[in-house]
Amino acid sequence: MKLSALNTERPSGTQLWKVVWGSSLMKALKLALLLAVSLPPYLRAEEARFFRLAGPVASTITAFSADGYVTWTNAATNTIFTVQVTPSLLSPTNTKWADYIQVPVTNSVTTHRLYDPRTPTNMAFIPSGSFQMGDNLDGDTNAKPVHTVFVSGFYMDRTEVTKTLWSEVQLWSRLKGYDIGYAGSGKAPSHPVQDVSWFDVVKWCNARSQKEGRTPAYYQNAALTQVYKSAEVAPYVNWNAGYRLPTEAEWEKAARGGASGHRFPWSTVETITHSQANYNSFTNYPYDVSPTLGYHPTFAVGNEPYTSPVGYFAANGYGLYDTAGNVREWCWDWYGAYSSGAQTDPRGPATGANRVRRGGAWHREATLCRAACRDADYPPSDTIFCVGFRSVLPPGQP
Repeated sequence: MKLSALNTERPSGTQLWKVVWGSSLMKALKLALLLAVSLPPYLRAEEARFFRLAGPVASTITAFSADGYVTWTNAATNTIFTVQVTPSLLSPTNTKWADYIQVPVTNSVTTHRLYDPRTPTNMAFIPSGSFQMGDNLDGDTNAKPVHTVFVSGFYMDRTEVTKTLWSEVQLWSRLKGYDIGYAGSGKAPSHPVQDVSWFDVVKWCNARSQKEGRTPAYYQNAALTQVYKSAEVAPYVNWNAGYRLPTEAEWEKAARGGASGHRFPWSTVETITHSQANYNSFTNYPYDVSPTLGYHPTFAVGNEPYTSPVGYFAANGYGLYDTAGNVREWCWDWYGAYSSGAQTDPRGPATGANRVRRGGAWHREATLCRAACRDADYPPSDTIFCVGFRSVLPPGQP
């Protein structure tokens, strides 16, 4: 179930708003209980969430719908409001709030969607909003300069695509004229697929769309009439259609889980250990404080690869798993240098040599697990033993 106790008043200064709905916290909890009873099944199946707002001026919540939209009024425009989230209000003094989304406010009345109760199965809703893309850490010039990016809302696979799902769709695609050249590999059915080229992944996304009765996203012609099923060409994209690869900006925003400005996809600590991700631990990074070194001891058995089952570690703030470690993930974008200016829904350079990969891997060190870390060492035709992917859908899909 997804519920909220939203702020309706705020003290002066920079403090966060008091958590009230009505005149007291008890009323908020009673209302939450009432909503839990009256919500339809598809809402009750979701996890509980309580939201609050933080902003530079006092505002008033005027509406909050079961479809996840919140409306508030504020005196100032051209400001940034931060929505924060917590799973429980039962212990007010110990409640921990985490940043969920940053909302640029341009009108005196603002309506913004915080969640979608009809998110497709096994996907997470990534709400629209701004974040700081890139970082200045570890001497990594590829992640510079840090710049503001607004990303529209979308759905993303909660986990990396498994070998089971890959094989199921690929088998179906053979009967529909698709030429997916590589079978892919995986440590086990519940582990991520790997050894898949960027071209095959794009074709696979189209096959997954058609298998589920969706309109494909990728085409071989600008008129978007010839579905991309074969060859190795840079496809045209219907951005409002079916499954596709995330853009680099979508990937990083989703991977951060609302924790913008942090090194890893969690904001509770700025360190990493084998309890949080499947990576190769070294002592030469001060933030790598894992008591076990080298490959993850739980999974470094038998033959390589030493991947872990998807969803083994805790999810980030958006409910996504393994955005740090396990396997690297293909993105849509050609690799290119960042712009320093603010952007909205960037999709990367028009041309290039290599496609971007994100997310770290089981055999790579902690610095590659940074949410901002990016690389593009291989062309899109290559299959790589440590690279898989996850797919996204545009909003409004059933």
